[in-house]
Amino acid sequence: MFTLPQKDFRAPTTCLGPTCMQDLGSSHGEDLEGECSRKLDQKLPELRGGIINLGTSENKLCFDLLSWRLSQRDMQRVEPSLLQYADWRGHLFLREEVAKFLSFYCKSPVPLRPENVVVLNGGASLFSALATVLCEAGEAFLIPTPYYGAITQHVCLYGNIRLAYVYLDSEVTGLDTRPFQLTVEKLEMALREAHSEGVKVKGLILISPQNPLGDVYSPEELQEYLVFAKRHRLHVIVDEVYMLSVFEKSVGYRSVLSLERLPDPQRTHVMWATSKDFGMSGLRFGTLYTENQDVATAVASLCRYHGLSGLVQYQMAQLLRDRDWINQVYLPENHARLKAAHTYVSEELRALGIPFLSRGAGFFIWVDLRKYLPKGTFEEEMLLWRRFLDNKVLLSFGKAFECKEPGWFRFVFSDQVHRLCLGMQRVQQVLAGKSQVAEDPRPSQSQEPSDQRR
Repeated sequence: MFTLPQKDFRAPTTCLGPTCMQDLGSSHGEDLEGECSRKLDQKLPELRGGIINLGTSENKLCFDLLSWRLSQRDMQRVEPSLLQYADWRGHLFLREEVAKFLSFYCKSPVPLRPENVVVLNGGASLFSALATVLCEAGEAFLIPTPYYGAITQHVCLYGNIRLAYVYLDSEVTGLDTRPFQLTVEKLEMALREAHSEGVKVKGLILISPQNPLGDVYSPEELQEYLVFAKRHRLHVIVDEVYMLSVFEKSVGYRSVLSLERLPDPQRTHVMWATSKDFGMSGLRFGTLYTENQDVATAVASLCRYHGLSGLVQYQMAQLLRDRDWINQVYLPENHARLKAAHTYVSEELRALGIPFLSRGAGFFIWVDLRKYLPKGTFEEEMLLWRRFLDNKVLLSFGKAFECKEPGWFRFVFSDQVHRLCLGMQRVQQVLAGKSQVAEDPRPSQSQEPSDQRR
């Protein structure tokens, strides 16, 4: 059994401000406002001149846990086989651990098989490789919008593959509907429109939990989307990179690999990576699970450009097999910290009277700032984004996610307390019309809109 390290990894007493105290329970309660003030005072000298990044979707809450685990002796191993060429799909010992890991956490009805696993250096490489393998140049994937905008670059990089947008909107039309809800009717409409423009659609991309909405598709919805894809002989890429970052227990997340029977298993391809769920976006580890051996072999042929070193593969296998540490230490603590940070930012938004969508999954809140755009244009959205940046807080604007409604912004909350506090102060100043010109405009000039999409 795993033994806790000497450092106390209890849930942090962050605040986060008086408005979130009731949601965090008595163990987080009495001195949260003071905690925020003290940490902000301590960090002000280093933060005053810098940009607070609430735009990049990274989990910065659990470095202490991860650095401890990755520095343990069982992670430090060097042997000849780890320094030599390996199977391009990844070392067998790693693919076996990935299959066991996904079988357990995706709750697959039968054990997943290592021969269906390919490992690459991150989700971006997976998107690029899959698009190149599944499509010819100029062909397209359907993708619901708003979506993680960097996918546009990923799928275009090698094969010049396009995206055909399934536009969703915030209108709620009935008791059983929600904002930005994906339906089969909208998929059919987008497919017909693409065909009318002479675009050949080869697949559908689904992200669950969704980025930037945080939506979690129900098993019934997943089944409907997969049946639609089978009817039109479309491949489906399911990106589940946030599957272990569902921090609200009431959210009933289900992996597509948990379904009893996939409508078209040969055309269903599932992605996962450690960048989000384990806060390791710099380590670059991603994995594909597909029952289509032709696809697996073709993707593996590109791993000569996107492979992982043997030493990293060994570390990943050690991490994924340590179920005791993951279940007893990392996931409970990570979820507690995510929930505390989410509670703070959402309560701050409520105090400002700002509507938002949040589903209890991922690292972000989809925020409705349309009332600050008098004419409701994307030009105004960009100007507001620039005002935030001039006031030294970086957010992601809706156009970067191909949202068709101007005025939506993504706020990332998975950061340390002092940065969240100062970032939300700056947001409030901008929205109250009290923003100041940045002391040094050069950082804002170096930030291009395309950088928002991560």
